[in-house]
Amino acid sequence: MAELMAEGRRVLVTAGASGIGRAIVDTLAEAGARIHVCDVDEAALAALRQARPEVGTSVADVSDEGQVDRMFDEVQATLGGLDVLVNNAGIAGPTGGIETLSLADWRRCLDIDLTGQFLCARRAVPMLRDAGGGAMINMSSAAGKFGYAFRTPYAAAKWGVIGLTQSLAKELGPDNITVNAVLPGIVEGPRMEGVIRARAQQVGVPYEEMERQYLSRVSLRRMVSPNDVASMVLFLVSPQGRNISGQSLSVDGNVEAL
Repeated sequence: MAELMAEGRRVLVTAGASGIGRAIVDTLAEAGARIHVCDVDEAALAALRQARPEVGTSVADVSDEGQVDRMFDEVQATLGGLDVLVNNAGIAGPTGGIETLSLADWRRCLDIDLTGQFLCARRAVPMLRDAGGGAMINMSSAAGKFGYAFRTPYAAAKWGVIGLTQSLAKELGPDNITVNAVLPGIVEGPRMEGVIRARAQQVGVPYEEMERQYLSRVSLRRMVSPNDVASMVLFLVSPQGRNISGQSLSVDGNVEAL
């Protein structure tokens, strides 16, 4: 039963106060997990605390080493250890031709989408070992297996997440720690709407036409929901997923190209 699939698991979800992260929090909480969340959006964290007062929260930017260290101290205090890390934090990054991108925007995208996962993994692994094993879920993207014109920083970071995941799966397997990447596709919600709108402006077509073009490259011709992604995370952290590691698992309706 789903309500037993994560019972007693101590879980950290980064960027867990809204969007995919919030769906993961709700799904795991309903499945019995004990959860700590970090986010940079204090208003969203406040709303989460009101809805789920049992969830621990930290304000933290995962690209900042000092803030990550403080967050993990708070996780230890609230949960007493860790069984699961969900490296969910990420940003869309800039949209534009390579010659138009600033170094600052490039660095910011990789700092959050890739280096942030490294910083969290580095602190989480000793806690997972102390627990006798556990699970790490790294959020990549369909952009982690396709080139993505005009979204170079984002694609580069998400390809990097795949390399991080496969390397850590080999490194940590002997410690009974599974490491997998989840690759969402076109996920319904404000963030994807912003991505489509920016691309439409980049090439000079209406939003509706750009949305049609995006969906025409998805075999199922539809977006996925945050809950679809959360269901995959729940499976991977449950006993049913204990022998799945080093995998890049798409939740995308079969994106054929970007």
